[in-house]
Amino acid sequence: MPSAVALAIVFGALNALLWPLFLRAMMWVGPALLFVSVFVASGLLMLLSVTLAPVAHFDGPMDITILALILSATTSVVSGAIAARRDNTYRMMVVRRHRRSQHGSSGQVDAPGLVCIQIDGLGHDVLRRAMSSGVVPTMASLVSSGTHSLTAWHTDWSSQTGASQLGILHGSNHDVPAFRWYDKSSRTIAVFSDPASNAERERERSKLTGLLADDGASRGNLFTGGAQDNVLVVSRMRGARMGGGGTGYSGYFIDPANTVRTFVGFVAEIVREIRQSLISRSRGIVPRVPRGGIYPLVRAFTTVVETDVVVAAVIGDLVRGRSIVYADLVGYDEVSHHSGVERPETLAVLRKLDAEIAMIHAVAQSSERSYHLVLLSDHGQSQGVTFRTRYGESLQSLVLRGCALAETSDRPMHGGGAEGAAFAAASVGIGSSGSSESDVDNVIVLASGNVGLVSFVDNPARATREWIDAVYPGLIETLIGHPGIGFVLVATESGESEVLGAHGSVSLDTGSVVGEDPLAVFGHGVLDLIRRTDSFGNVPDMMINGTYWPDTDEVAAFEEQVGSHGGLGGEQSRPFLLHPVQLSTPPGPIHGAESIHRILVHWRTVAARS
Repeated sequence: MPSAVALAIVFGALNALLWPLFLRAMMWVGPALLFVSVFVASGLLMLLSVTLAPVAHFDGPMDITILALILSATTSVVSGAIAARRDNTYRMMVVRRHRRSQHGSSGQVDAPGLVCIQIDGLGHDVLRRAMSSGVVPTMASLVSSGTHSLTAWHTDWSSQTGASQLGILHGSNHDVPAFRWYDKSSRTIAVFSDPASNAERERERSKLTGLLADDGASRGNLFTGGAQDNVLVVSRMRGARMGGGGTGYSGYFIDPANTVRTFVGFVAEIVREIRQSLISRSRGIVPRVPRGGIYPLVRAFTTVVETDVVVAAVIGDLVRGRSIVYADLVGYDEVSHHSGVERPETLAVLRKLDAEIAMIHAVAQSSERSYHLVLLSDHGQSQGVTFRTRYGESLQSLVLRGCALAETSDRPMHGGGAEGAAFAAASVGIGSSGSSESDVDNVIVLASGNVGLVSFVDNPARATREWIDAVYPGLIETLIGHPGIGFVLVATESGESEVLGAHGSVSLDTGSVVGEDPLAVFGHGVLDLIRRTDSFGNVPDMMINGTYWPDTDEVAAFEEQVGSHGGLGGEQSRPFLLHPVQLSTPPGPIHGAESIHRILVHWRTVAARS
């Protein structure tokens, strides 16, 4: 017994003295190696402890090494396994760790703080149904108890995370036509999953005051919002080393218990996805898209790794008394793209996110500083059989065929695919940059959900309808006559732009309709959204919105996604805002991400004055 006590004392002392040095060294390794290095460092400390305070006789250094590794691994596995199964235990472990490292609160703790949790891709009506069916008991209880109010808001035409978060966090999403677009001025393809592109979007808004500029923290977002403290923020992920300001892995995985908890969850999620994919295929569930390749890894990253790291960072912010926090939980959005908006596996992910919110809410209620909890989404999702599956060809193939370039119709589209894979790649330092001039073709076809963007590289200005008809005769008629195309936005030589449909058109300048109104099915206020996008300096030569079928509430995504977003039609344009009742919203409907920015800024100011 005395020897064991001595060993414990020595190990504790060495851990306090040497662990910070190990931490500095491990901050510069890659994400995959961090899992291993945590256990190796812990084993080395145990090896040194056993050497300084031997508890038994050993035949040689090999026996001591084996004992050290066994003790280190056992301690980590036991603590991690307990935390993996008990959220309350995990919460206590995280809070205790942050309080040990706390050296004083940041900001004025007598004024309430604001913690904003974004559930990526969750539509307002989907959330209401999930509340009534018991899928999200925490969020349902916030509303039923009368402490919070639920309302819908309306996105811009570009109903996707990049446009919404730029508007929410930085106050402006001008010149953002889609998740990815061809920039004629730089002759590159910009995409919101690329750290360099996102950093450029922030630089363009450097004169604006971000939502998180004053003692704020950005967690799991595409942008910083002006925050100096960032974890898993794409615009700060260039290189994605452990010590980088945009990753935040070191602060989480440096704890062996966290490493085990997340690793166990990561493996379990991969197995779960493979099993669910096989069930979906065997039962013939449609719509359905392929879910093989690296997707099980991407799903496990977004639903487990990203969630664990972001939630732990938010809990740390609450313990430290941060004045404002904005975090994005992306798991539901990623699974919806591949499984569907309200499939059992998707709702299971939503149920887990609700449990994470319950944990954050519990910590906020017990924190030294009081907090207003705001929950919101950046967009919804609309479901349907994909364009390729419905019609046997991609949007790119259709465009190139209309351009009489059918011989190149098998080329892969630039930048296709769900954003989760690109986010995961960027977070481990392998994010790709936008394509340069040498990488692009004369006709660029991009997709963002059920929105398509066509740019003609050999025309440096914005191509007009007359130019397109002269150079590519029949292209416009091919597109607007297709059953999967709802409307096409194109400029004219007169200086005005037109929205063209199969049986009619709308003038953007006057709003006058010739024939049948192609926008009628998309609801009120759509023309103003299109006018706004048409005013962007980087609007593509042709902007295409896919067909919306209101009877079935379906769209046909130009990407291979069961649930999609990025354009108009269905739930994708109706996210939610769930907020404390004492923080009021302006009267009338809420339109656009920039309006959400103004609301949150107002709430931040009100909270600071409380």
